[in-house]
Amino acid sequence: MQQLPKVLLVEDTPMLAMTYQHYLKDEPIELLTVTTGKEAMATIDEFFPQLLLLDLKLPDMDGQEVLQWLSSEHPSVTVVVMTAHSSVNVAVDVMRLGAKDFLEKPFDAARLQTTVRNMLEQHRLQHIVQQLKTFERQKYHGFVGSSLVMQAVYRIIDAAASSKATVFITGESGTGKEVCAEAIHKQSPRKKKPFIALNCGAIPKDLMESEIFGHIKGAFTGAISERSGAASLADGGTLFLDEICEMDMELQTKLLRFVQTSCFQKVGSGKQEQVDIRFVCATNRDPLAEVAAGRFREDLYYRLHVVPIHLPPLRDRDEDIIEIAEHFLKNYAAEEGKQFNCFSAKVLARFLSYEWPGNIRQLQNVIRNILVLHEGVAVEPFQLPPPLDQVSDTSETLGRMQQRVDHSAQNTIEPKAERISADNLSVVLAARVMGEIRPLAQLEREIIEQAITLCDDNIPQAARYLDVSPSTIYRKKQTWENNA
Repeated sequence: MQQLPKVLLVEDTPMLAMTYQHYLKDEPIELLTVTTGKEAMATIDEFFPQLLLLDLKLPDMDGQEVLQWLSSEHPSVTVVVMTAHSSVNVAVDVMRLGAKDFLEKPFDAARLQTTVRNMLEQHRLQHIVQQLKTFERQKYHGFVGSSLVMQAVYRIIDAAASSKATVFITGESGTGKEVCAEAIHKQSPRKKKPFIALNCGAIPKDLMESEIFGHIKGAFTGAISERSGAASLADGGTLFLDEICEMDMELQTKLLRFVQTSCFQKVGSGKQEQVDIRFVCATNRDPLAEVAAGRFREDLYYRLHVVPIHLPPLRDRDEDIIEIAEHFLKNYAAEEGKQFNCFSAKVLARFLSYEWPGNIRQLQNVIRNILVLHEGVAVEPFQLPPPLDQVSDTSETLGRMQQRVDHSAQNTIEPKAERISADNLSVVLAARVMGEIRPLAQLEREIIEQAITLCDDNIPQAARYLDVSPSTIYRKKQTWENNA
C-alpha cells in the first residue's frame, strides 16, 4: 500500500487551524497540526513531512526562524508560508530562505487545495530527480569518489539509514568502514544522538565487557567508581562495533542477548538496564570464514548481518584515486600552509599503477608525507615516499595501468551534459584549423587541453569523450612537460 504524502500545518489560531483542516479533509494526505515553532521543529524531526504549511506569526518565534532552521536541518521539506501581514519585502525574504509559495490570509479552500497539490507534485518530481542524480555524487558524508561501486554504497546507506536494522560493514583495512558507519548515523533520524565507536580488536578481552556494558564500583580490582559503558552512552543513537570478529566468544554470547533484547547488566551489577540503540558492525575479515572456523558465533552473525555493505578496495576504484588524492592535497596544503595544488602527470601515472594495499589510509598518509616534507606547487615523483618512489615507469607498468584504466573507463559516470559535447569539440577543432594549417601534434594537444578544461580538469571524463584511455592523456601530458 502506497504511503500518503505527509503535510504539517503550523497555525496558532485554533479556528483557522480547524478551517484549514476542513479544507484539506478530502485530500489524499496525512495531515498533522501544531501551534508553535518548537512543536514544528520537533514534529519535523520525527514526522518527516514532504510539505510544511507555515504561519509566519507564531507565539514563541517568528516563522522565518523555522525557515532558517529547515534550510540547514531539513532542506528537502517544501514550505508554503501563510500570513496576514503580507508585503513584497516579506515575500522576498521568505522566498530567499527557501519557501516555495506564499499564501496571503484570508484564502479560500480552492486556493489552499491547489497549492498543496502543486507543491506535493513538485516535491515528488524533485525527489525523482534527486534519485536520478545520486550517481553524480562525488562526496558523501566523508566519502570521496564518484565510481559506480561507491554510488552503490551511497544508495545502500540512503536506504538503510532510516531503519533500525543492524548494518554489517565488510572491507579491507583502510577502506573507510568507520566513515561508512558515521555516514549511516548522520543520514539517519538518530543523527542528533550519540555515535559511539568501539574497536573490539584494540581493547584487551578482560576489559571489553566493561567497555561495552560499564561496571559498578568494586566490580573488579581497579573499579574505584561506577562507569557507564558504550551501551549506555549510545542510548538513542548508534553503537559502532569495529573489528567485531575479534571479540571473545564468551562476550559474543552476552552481545547476542543484548542485541536481541536491548537489555544488559553492568559488570558486577544485578540490575537490568534497557536502551534504544542502532547497531552497526564492521570487520576486515571474512565473517562466514570466521563462523566456519568456530571463532564467531553463527547465531550472532545472522543477528547482525541484516544489511550488508561491502567497501571495495582502492585498487578497484581507479576512477576515484585521483579525486581522493586531490581532495587530500587541497586539505593538507591548507593545513600546512603549503603551495601544492596539483600532481605531475608522472605522479598520477604512478598513483594509477600502484596497488594500494593500505587503501585510502595509505593514500592519505602518502599525501600527508609529501606536504610535510616538501615544498612546491606540483607534486613530482622525487617527492613520493616509499614504496611509491620505487614504482617502475617502464612500458610494462604503463601497459598494465592502461588496461586497468580502460576497464574502469567503461563504467565511468557520464559528466554533466553542459560540460562537454561532440559539438563543443567540433567547434574547438574548427576554430583551430580554419585559415591555417598547423602540425597535427599541436592541434592534438590543444584539443586535449580544451577537453580537460571543459571537463573541469577531470581527465578520465575528458578521455571518455575523446575516445581514448586516460593513461594515454597522462602519458602525453608527461611528454609535453618533459619537452617544455
